[in-house]
Amino acid sequence: MKREIFTEKAPKPVGPYSQGLLAGNLFFISGQIGLDPRTGLLEDGLKNQTIRCLKNIEAILESAGLSRENLVKLTIYVTDISKFREVNALYEEFFKDVDPKPARATVGVSSLPLNALIEIEAVAVR
Repeated sequence: MKREIFTEKAPKPVGPYSQGLLAGNLFFISGQIGLDPRTGLLEDGLKNQTIRCLKNIEAILESAGLSRENLVKLTIYVTDISKFREVNALYEEFFKDVDPKPARATVGVSSLPLNALIEIEAVAVR
């Protein structure tokens, strides 16, 4: 059995998909790009987009009654893999008080929806 999770504190999906789906003890969060949920616009620059992606994921987690501690796997898609260190530092700051850190993969891609510079998807466990 699965249940859709939606919050106004994260951007509305830009396609035919759910922000998040609870399936048993697993919670799947669709890829988040750096859209500000209030304006619907992309944040400026990689740093701001990365922070916004992580905040959007956190808002979706909270709407399901979960937190960063529940995250078990994130996948990061970035259009400029040479910016890995910058993204990694922002990620490390976001998860500084979470132990153990979630598993993660980082993938370089040629482009993302709405010309975003980064997209992050996540899996959490209840």
